[in-house]
Amino acid sequence: MRYLIQCLLLVLAFAGGAAAQTPQGRAELPQSQSRPEALLGVGDVIRISVYQNPDLNTEARISEQGQINFPLIGNVSVGGSTINAAEQKIARSLRDGGFVLRPQVSIQVVTIRSSQVSILGQVNKPGRYPIDMVGSRVSEMVAAAGGVLPTGADVVTLVGTRNGNPIKLDIDLPAILQAGKAELDMTVENGDIIYVDRAPMAYIYGEVQRPGAIRVERGLTLLQALAQSGGLTARGTERGIKVHRRDANGVVRVEDIKMNDLIERDDVIYVRESLF
Repeated sequence: MRYLIQCLLLVLAFAGGAAAQTPQGRAELPQSQSRPEALLGVGDVIRISVYQNPDLNTEARISEQGQINFPLIGNVSVGGSTINAAEQKIARSLRDGGFVLRPQVSIQVVTIRSSQVSILGQVNKPGRYPIDMVGSRVSEMVAAAGGVLPTGADVVTLVGTRNGNPIKLDIDLPAILQAGKAELDMTVENGDIIYVDRAPMAYIYGEVQRPGAIRVERGLTLLQALAQSGGLTARGTERGIKVHRRDANGVVRVEDIKMNDLIERDDVIYVRESLF
């Protein structure tokens, strides 16, 4: 399962990097998969070029008022606009002012500071990532961070704010990528935090070939856990295997466990030595 999830996340990352390039160098999705462009916002740094007018080429930071200062035409409000709309606005001002007859304006985003998501925990490249497109989803942002590490959990946590209210949601990546439940893949917004916890572990000791920690996959049974540990030693027995398990109140209880019983997070399993 872990291998399949890693492959699917890498495919998502590759697909994002393999999008077609416009003449201005911006990535665009194929028409059948197109989504609205992200809006320019305060703090974003953009590079503006005017075809055959190199003196007008400039780099500017969008101010707190959502404006940039452009040669000849002064302040231009671009905050809250798409790149295409901002290009048209600057071109129209150059044309209406009589500065350039047929201006061809292109904008490239140098730095996105207005819309970012923090991705933390068990991913290959934790850090802050820009939301390039409106409607970007949790699985796509995890893919942008290089995917989940082998030590990472299948369920990731999304923390943020929606409509002024704090939210904390668990996102089930296998359900999204394997079962095709796209409705579980939440869209991200500026300021969101995606956290990938360590995978749940259990611990096995006693008469097994490789005692130690094992990853608790979904539906993991005692029989499978023993197989992960290399099986019983020549002195080990399947009879009387005990599990130390913490209940809902945090109290650790010692219980008998059978081969087809499920293993839970933080279980400690003891395999006895045969007396005969």
